Amino acid sequence: MDKKSIIGIVLIFLILVVFSIVNQPSKEEIEAAKIRRDSIANVESEKAALILQQQQAEQVAQEITETAPDSVNADLQLKEKTDQFGAFGVAAIGTEQFYTLENNLMKISFSSKGGRIYSVELKNYQTHDSLPLILFDGSDNRFGLNFFAQNRTIQTEQFYFNLVGDKQNVVVNGPEVKKGSEGRDKFNKQNPGSKETVKFILEVAPGSFIEYVYTLEYNSFLVDFDINLQGMNQYIANNQSFLNFNWAIDVPRQERISQFGEDRYTNITYKFLDDEVDNLSNSKSEEENLSTRLKWIGFKQLFFSSTIIADESFPNAQIKQEKREKDLKYLASFSADISLPYEGKSTETLGMKFFYGPNHYQTLKQYGIDMERQVDLGYAIVRPVNKYLIIPVFNFLRNYIDNFGFIILLLTIIIKLILFPFTFKSYVSQAKMRVLKPEIDELNQKFGADKVMEKQQATMALYKKAGVNPMGGCLPMLLQMPILFAMFFFFPTSIELRQEGFLWATDLSTYDSILNLPFTIPFYGSHVSLFCLLMTVTTIISTAMNSQSMNSQSMPGMKTMMYIMPIMFLFILNSYSSGLSYYYFLANVITIGQTYLMRFFVDEDKIHAQLQANKKKPVQKSNFQKRLEDMAKQRGVQMPKK
Repeated sequence: MDKKSIIGIVLIFLILVVFSIVNQPSKEEIEAAKIRRDSIANVESEKAALILQQQQAEQVAQEITETAPDSVNADLQLKEKTDQFGAFGVAAIGTEQFYTLENNLMKISFSSKGGRIYSVELKNYQTHDSLPLILFDGSDNRFGLNFFAQNRTIQTEQFYFNLVGDKQNVVVNGPEVKKGSEGRDKFNKQNPGSKETVKFILEVAPGSFIEYVYTLEYNSFLVDFDINLQGMNQYIANNQSFLNFNWAIDVPRQERISQFGEDRYTNITYKFLDDEVDNLSNSKSEEENLSTRLKWIGFKQLFFSSTIIADESFPNAQIKQEKREKDLKYLASFSADISLPYEGKSTETLGMKFFYGPNHYQTLKQYGIDMERQVDLGYAIVRPVNKYLIIPVFNFLRNYIDNFGFIILLLTIIIKLILFPFTFKSYVSQAKMRVLKPEIDELNQKFGADKVMEKQQATMALYKKAGVNPMGGCLPMLLQMPILFAMFFFFPTSIELRQEGFLWATDLSTYDSILNLPFTIPFYGSHVSLFCLLMTVTTIISTAMNSQSMNSQSMPGMKTMMYIMPIMFLFILNSYSSGLSYYYFLANVITIGQTYLMRFFVDEDKIHAQLQANKKKPVQKSNFQKRLEDMAKQRGVQMPKK
């Protein structure tokens, strides 16, 4: 180490020594710091002593409460509840008990807390994993009246109702119900069963009470629900013209998770009194204030729904849905805050019904209030096809056949027979195009790629001279499109197919899988659907057979697009209903068979001779063209000679 470094270190040391001496606290500062420390210690000590005293006081109070007579505790609790709820305070003290009411179709559980429907089980159905099918269950669900009384907010779900009578479990009996007649009014009128009533009462004072009356008939999905108000005008604020009925449930998953499954069809639907059925979004959380009179509000899933129905109408309602797509247990949370008309009379009855059951088209339609619109049958252009063709034929076949694979087969054959005249006409038109193809190719070579307009004019002149309509093969196919799209909506939403198996498909209402992949392919999924593969292969074969008459030069890229479409549907339908893929597969097989059959019976040489003969005939003018020429002559316009 050199001399300069040593000098530097010594100087730094001296600076530190001088700094510590200069900044050394004085005696006064040392004494002040000591006083501050003592003060903090005293405060902490006093705080600890106070906490200890509070704990000891609470312990003594608890010991006094535990050793006090039960009557003293009850009086204290009653006073607390009375201060909180006024005349309703007595009903705020109690023990929750459960009761049941059931018929051949459902089992309803009631809770004495709120006098409410606690859960609903549909007996004839199971979840995808073979568990009892519960539409909703649990204390998180809300059900009850909300109103103001004695300057307090009253929610009846907070109070304990008393059961009228002593039957804890009530069963509704009736005759044996044949298959297909479950929940059908027509069967019930011819084979009447019994009905039972369960009543819960919330007594405020002698002669003043709220009564919930539930009535269930045999073989019915409807539960009558009447709210009787007796002497409540003494307590409910007289400036109220409505009472709010709050109904909310968490919707549990019932089906296997699928890209096109329950999440896509779960939402709140509703019907205005004198208007159409509407709904909240299928894909997102949403809420809406419905200010127009309503007939019903439905909490809808893919195959089941819980619907509240007004005897007359609901003046207005606030509805809300929260989608829970990443939740493995629940699909959504639904809530409806419904206004019920209140006139302030000493005796009033508010009447409504609940529907708890399957989204079966015929079952919902029988009520005559458009509840069948909860079954998604597609857009307006295809909905009539499902209503008046597909569903009636399907139900007719179901009366005689139990195997749904054979039902779909026969349904496909019937539809193909109905469409055969259009198919035959389309094939004949395509045959005409095929026999003219050599002449079209000559025109393409004659005019080349630089004379597109001349080539098109010559081609159309050839079609006209031969009496061929180039669109003749397309128009019949367009007439078949509504049926194809109707099937696209019918199969995924048809509850009849739910958990019905055929061949390797265990459930025709959802996808079939012959191989589960250890990874997920974008837009395809993590499984392989065999019915979807068969549909794709047969579609490509059918496309190849029908594309032989196409003029690839006049429609560049069209053939390529025709082969791309089946590949696209392979990705789309892989996670769709296997019943739909099975139907498309059968339709393709029948189409291929029809094509071979028509080739056998349609003589293309004879068609070619007929077209050549047509060329020699003078071209007949259409009525429209004749009218144009007549109008031109009347105006003195000379038409060009051909």
